[in-house]
Amino acid sequence: MKAVILAGGLGTRLRPLTNNKPKPMLPVGEKPILEHLIEWTKKGGVKSIVICVSYLRKSIEDYFEDGSKFGVKIEYAISNKPLATAGQLKTAEEFIDDDFVCMYGDSIFNFSLKNMIKQHVTKKSFVTMSLNEFKTNLPYGVIETSKNGKVVSWNEKPEIKANVNMGCYVMNPNIFDFIPKNKAYGMDDVIKKAMKKKQAVNSFITKKGFTDIGNKESYKQACDEYERKQEKLK
Repeated sequence: MKAVILAGGLGTRLRPLTNNKPKPMLPVGEKPILEHLIEWTKKGGVKSIVICVSYLRKSIEDYFEDGSKFGVKIEYAISNKPLATAGQLKTAEEFIDDDFVCMYGDSIFNFSLKNMIKQHVTKKSFVTMSLNEFKTNLPYGVIETSKNGKVVSWNEKPEIKANVNMGCYVMNPNIFDFIPKNKAYGMDDVIKKAMKKKQAVNSFITKKGFTDIGNKESYKQACDEYERKQEKLK
């Protein structure tokens, strides 16, 4: 099984940090985000990796080369323009001939990839999505009313729970049939297409979280969290 890592985004919300390097190469601790991802993928039993690159791709290619220094095999799928998540995945089609893992290159995961793959195979899924049981508190009092406008309850700053997409999938290679070539296309549109065609889209739900590095605030949180973990290990 191979893993495809989507690492071609512009990282506009992290500028100026991404003016001279792509977002997946920003350091968390002493390693770039992408190196943490590759180590996690290898730990999950997947050692053949395709990295989808575009923006400032040379910095990724020069750092990781063929992957041998990291104990994996790395190939590169190249696009010359931003293609969004699924559009970027499409560029890796020629490298894939079996079920594969796909993940976004701006997150750090800490759940069991082995267990996710095992579930995908057991259920004979077309796509398995990793979901995180996310909890948060609304910052307001929530007021319920009856049809005639009478207030029936007041719930102050309630906790809400939802399963959120972590950006890691296990996919059947026929997923590429749902993605147009050389066009910006979102992963949500692909999954919705698959569901409409009655393909088996299943979930792998975990309480173990992930770190999504989407902006400067979340990047700082990721770095701080990593430092705290390292301190505990000393």
